[in-house]
Amino acid sequence: MTDLIKKKQEVFDYVHSILGGGMVDVELGKTEYETALNRAFARYRQRSSNAVEESYMFLTTVLDQNVYTLPNEVIEVRQIFRRSIGSRTGMGDGGTVFEPFNLAYTNAYLLSGQQLGGLATYDFFAQHQELVGRMFGSFIEFKWNPSTKKLPILQRPRAEENLMMLCYNYRPDEQLLDDYMVIQWIKDYTLATCKFMLGEARSKFASITGPQGGTTLNGDTLKSEGQAEMERLETEVAN
Repeated sequence: MTDLIKKKQEVFDYVHSILGGGMVDVELGKTEYETALNRAFARYRQRSSNAVEESYMFLTTVLDQNVYTLPNEVIEVRQIFRRSIGSRTGMGDGGTVFEPFNLAYTNAYLLSGQQLGGLATYDFFAQHQELVGRMFGSFIEFKWNPSTKKLPILQRPRAEENLMMLCYNYRPDEQLLDDYMVIQWIKDYTLATCKFMLGEARSKFASITGPQGGTTLNGDTLKSEGQAEMERLETEVAN
């Protein structure tokens, strides 16, 4: 069993025990537990900013391809970065390998042997790099469709290039189940959903006829309790 399956099973065992599964028959199976847990994840991600994390992703462009599809976990692309003038191109080289144009540009501005004024001049040089980048394509314009996960780049790639993207993406299920600020809310919301589903099933028959006059089921009570707990939990996470 993977760690994620074990953590999910802990939630299912918790719900089963609270519903009295060790003492009475609980008419819920694995499918119902999975449905309740998935609903808890979905509602938490809709309501809580803690379900989202900021991350960096890398995208390798394809010649003459403008549209790229990102994973479903990505909910927003904030910015795309590309290597620009004065940046290193070698990985693990300590910054000693430059493109010929980058090397010539840096030599002209920083390594000319003149007294350039220290950090203030370097700050001016960085601002100059940013201005040149805006004018000559260092910053990539794009559109992001959160429904289709399509990322159209508003320029035609002329070669393969590694781009870095600043993204917001959903935290994986395993991380949410590991977070002590989240796990109890997930358990309680899963329990409330299971109560509502169990109450829905039991309310189909108000009572069961038996030799002692019949048994009254608690379907309506479970439904009202489950609904009230879900509303309370959603208000709690919203606040």
